[in-house]
Amino acid sequence: MSSRNQNRPPPSRSAKKDGGADDNPLDKRRKVEAGRRMGPTSTGRTRQPFGAVTNEQEATTATDVGSTEECGSEFTKEKVEALLNEKPKASKFDLKKKLDGVMELNEKLKRCVRWFQQSDENHVLEKEKLRNELESAEKKCTEKELEMKNKETEFSAIISDLRENNASLQEKLSREEEVIDRYTRENDARVAAERSQASLSEELGKAQQEIAAVNERAASLENAHNRQQEYVLSLQQFSSKLSNELETTRESLTRVEKEKLTIVQNLSTLRGHCSSLQEQLSLSRASQDEAVSQKETLLNEVRCLRSELQQVRDDRDRQVMQVQSLTVEIVKYKESTGKSFAQLDNLTTKTKSLEETCSSQREQIRILELQLAAATEKLKMADLSASETRTEFSEQKRIICELQDRLADAERQLIEGENLRKKLHNTILELKGNIRVFCRVRPLLPDDGAGTESSVISYPASMESLGRGIDLIQSGQKYPFTFDKVFPHEASQQEVFVEISQLIQSALDGYKVCIFAYGQTGSGKTYTMMGRPEAPEEKGLIPRSLEQIFQSSQSLQLQGWKYKMQASMLEIYNETIRDLLSPHRLSGSDPVRPDNGVSGKQYTIKHDANGNTHVSDLTIVDVGSITEISSLLHQAAQCRSVSKTLMNEHSSRSHMVFTLRISGINESTEQQVQGVLNLIDLAGSERLSRSGATGDRLKETQAINKSLSSLSDVIFALAKKEDHVPFRNSKLTYLLQPCLGGDSKTLMFVNISPDPASVGESLCSLRFAARVNSCEIGVPRRQMTLRPADSRLSCG
Repeated sequence: MSSRNQNRPPPSRSAKKDGGADDNPLDKRRKVEAGRRMGPTSTGRTRQPFGAVTNEQEATTATDVGSTEECGSEFTKEKVEALLNEKPKASKFDLKKKLDGVMELNEKLKRCVRWFQQSDENHVLEKEKLRNELESAEKKCTEKELEMKNKETEFSAIISDLRENNASLQEKLSREEEVIDRYTRENDARVAAERSQASLSEELGKAQQEIAAVNERAASLENAHNRQQEYVLSLQQFSSKLSNELETTRESLTRVEKEKLTIVQNLSTLRGHCSSLQEQLSLSRASQDEAVSQKETLLNEVRCLRSELQQVRDDRDRQVMQVQSLTVEIVKYKESTGKSFAQLDNLTTKTKSLEETCSSQREQIRILELQLAAATEKLKMADLSASETRTEFSEQKRIICELQDRLADAERQLIEGENLRKKLHNTILELKGNIRVFCRVRPLLPDDGAGTESSVISYPASMESLGRGIDLIQSGQKYPFTFDKVFPHEASQQEVFVEISQLIQSALDGYKVCIFAYGQTGSGKTYTMMGRPEAPEEKGLIPRSLEQIFQSSQSLQLQGWKYKMQASMLEIYNETIRDLLSPHRLSGSDPVRPDNGVSGKQYTIKHDANGNTHVSDLTIVDVGSITEISSLLHQAAQCRSVSKTLMNEHSSRSHMVFTLRISGINESTEQQVQGVLNLIDLAGSERLSRSGATGDRLKETQAINKSLSSLSDVIFALAKKEDHVPFRNSKLTYLLQPCLGGDSKTLMFVNISPDPASVGESLCSLRFAARVNSCEIGVPRRQMTLRPADSRLSCG
């Protein structure tokens, strides 16, 4: 992303009510984009990103007009470093010109500070403006969402009403159709009655014709056939009967006619009602079509509003991302500004000291001028030999000064070369995967044998082995060894901790770190690891490492990091794992205790696919401060197995392992790290003939020597790169498997006793340490991942 895009002001979604706003969301978006491109910043200039301090090419593309007018030019990183490294160019005795140079340098630094302050103020104003615009955009977006929700509610109510009306009309239409069907059936019945009436009329006509024929026949035969009178009478009776039936038929016909009229009237009424119902049906269908079209219109409008809302949300997301990037730049700028202020304070202090030095030098010059005048008078009276002697002395003095300068330069180059060598050496070891080894020699104690340390241990003075080599003398023969670092007996606890502080920091960065102390009994392992917590100067590596962890985690909170830490402590006593933080643990003064310390718990060692080690049923405590850690260390120290032998008054009879699991998450960058810090104090190896162990102490010594022998077998197998490494031969080696054969950063302290009587054990320890230093393990791997949207952790 270019600096022009970074300096663009955030988009504005304000409604244009003054000049007739356009309802089209696309037109609104185009106008908003055009206003965003043309909108000036609050300072009247293009905002310069913080990257301009570190890149001069970007600084030339985004100039600061206000800062240029006030300070004269921009101050890039190169210019600031050149300004800080600039020294007044003047002769050694031209104090006035030197003072003018210092004043000019001071003025440039003041202009630089003013330029940084002006840039800081501009960034603060710009950040405030972006925050206000973001809040207004979010407020408008919220109002739009509320308005859309209200419209959706209204449209849903209208649609539900239309659906109810449609259902009622459909029900009425079905009822009317049933009535029409009933009347249709009645009409069919009426038609059938009319047909039956017509058939009766035909029969009546036929009967009348027969009666007339009979009457004619009776009249013609009345005179001729008297004997047929009875037949005539019967015919008359039949005729009367037919007349009665005709009357009955006429009455029924009259009744049917009346019913027909009633049915016709009802049919006309029903036809009118059916026509009205059909009109209502057509009206309801028209209203339904209109409601459907209105619904489609409303749906189109809702789609437009949703698209506009999505555009508003996209603009808001871009603004949020822009604000986050600006926040990161401001944090970086503040850090750089803080460093510049600190450098300015140092320069101010140096300036004051130079001014004081100048004043004192003026006084000295005045005194020297007086002395020079007196010396000149004396020189006039001196002979030529004194003049030659003085000339020779000044020449020698000049040569001495030049040699001193060359010596100082050589020492400075030596220190820089040594630092570079350490850095490159550590990088090579990390890439190669070696286990780093530090050697520490404890001081001679009053109870040690005769002789001095120089008679047994010496340190080479060559540049190649300075601080890294150690020579052990046995029976007049010298055995040289070289490690990553060698600490003589006068080295303090702080000096030792400084060398491993960067390794401790790696645990916070997401690496697995393991530090363990190895050596014979009484060589100072427990002092190196634990020290004396009650004396601040004599704290060991474990308390100092934990203090650094908590201090660094608190300082990283300003960068958005949050850490969760869990601690556990165990000991391996006679090939049995014991929980040192269990609330049911007994005191460590009596080492003869049940196998697991807590009845019913079986502690088993497990390694997962990521190389992490877990011990089942082990007490894991969440810790949040150094006070809680100190309490846990005190509890573990009281529970650890110790006893007295001929070689050590307080000999550790078990291997102690302290584990701190660190889980970190950065909410701003969505990064997650998981680090593990293992600090191990191994029990000391000792010869049975010297320790005088018997009974339970004898069993303890045998178990310790067996586990350390298994550790040696593992180291030899790793050094020879054998296919099978016997990690499972002891609980100690199986517990250290990820540290010795995995991707952990591992450091071993080999502790040496300067006692001449222990030179054999010291030689064995140094040879073992040299073999450890030559082992190649896996390359350290950082356990870090980016947190996905559902905040689930996946270790890398």
